[in-house]
Amino acid sequence: QVHLVESGGGLVQAGGSLRLSCVTSGPTYMPYAGGWFRQAPGREREFVAAISRSGSSANYAESVKGRFTVSRDNAQNLVFLKMNSLKPKDTAVYYCAAGTAVSDDTIYVRGSEYNFWGQGTQVTVSS
Repeated sequence: QVHLVESGGGLVQAGGSLRLSCVTSGPTYMPYAGGWFRQAPGREREFVAAISRSGSSANYAESVKGRFTVSRDNAQNLVFLKMNSLKPKDTAVYYCAAGTAVSDDTIYVRGSEYNFWGQGTQVTVSS
């Protein structure tokens, strides 16, 4: 069983930055395609960013392009989400996800394509 644990969330003022981390434990002999999603109160979960298992490819939601950067360290089983220029509308619970990839460059943007999920970390951006 694969377990994912997020960390790095918190309260930050608008314009500030946070870096979320997601560590994977369990059968990790092969890296998974990674993704970040978020869910704000009263809203559906939405895609934020994704990274291929090799780290060579990434994809972002339009709302975060140019502000967020996804990266990974496969040696440490970590996936990161660096968030800059945060806005109050970025307030949400952020979840990391891992999906069994068919190739080194596979990227998933739909939640249904991911096999494993973390418990989430709260990000609150004050105005």
